[in-house]
Amino acid sequence: MAGWLEYLAAFAAFFLSHSLPVRPPVKAWLQARLGRGGFGLAYGALSLGVLGWLIVAAERAPFVPLWTWAPWQNLVPLAVMLPVCLIVALSLAHPNPLSFGGAGNHRFDPARPGLVRLTRHPPLLALGLWAGAHVVPNGDLAHVALFGTFALFAFLGMRLMDRRKRREMGVARWQHLARAVAAQPWRAVMRIPAGGWRVAAGGALYGALIWLHPLILGVSPLP
Repeated sequence: MAGWLEYLAAFAAFFLSHSLPVRPPVKAWLQARLGRGGFGLAYGALSLGVLGWLIVAAERAPFVPLWTWAPWQNLVPLAVMLPVCLIVALSLAHPNPLSFGGAGNHRFDPARPGLVRLTRHPPLLALGLWAGAHVVPNGDLAHVALFGTFALFAFLGMRLMDRRKRREMGVARWQHLARAVAAQPWRAVMRIPAGGWRVAAGGALYGALIWLHPLILGVSPLP
């Protein structure tokens, strides 16, 4: 029972940490004291810390199997995590005023949107793919609830982020940028400054995650 209580407490902490700090009055109060950069760093550290706790709590929760594990199931996250790492590397610190996680948004050029042509919310796409892929080899109740909720959170979050950005930017400005990006050909996905270095960084991240997975979580991602 204690394992389920910790699991539920970690879930509650995760959602509170991702909803309260970004509420306009709370965010303005924190930014006034921490600065925009300080707020971003603090929010990122808090998010990673709570995510880590939630993953550990899922490991400690009682094991309730929903389906039988088979070796092929490891191939699903192993295949999906490469594009996830590339999405992270190609979108991290790339200007994107239509979502969160961008940097230098005043330099955003709708004619060179990069991954924003694929999706306005690359970080949420990466989160959804990561979570969905990890449901397959983790067929117990705690992990299915964990990764399934993350996948739902990511894809519903795209709609919520669109609403927030329309409110912050103004409907006319948001629609202008969104339509300008959508008007670009699909090859515009590749128009990313220093794209070669970013692809290499994504590959390095993929290799690092495979190496660190058994060291941190005690389970090898390899078949």
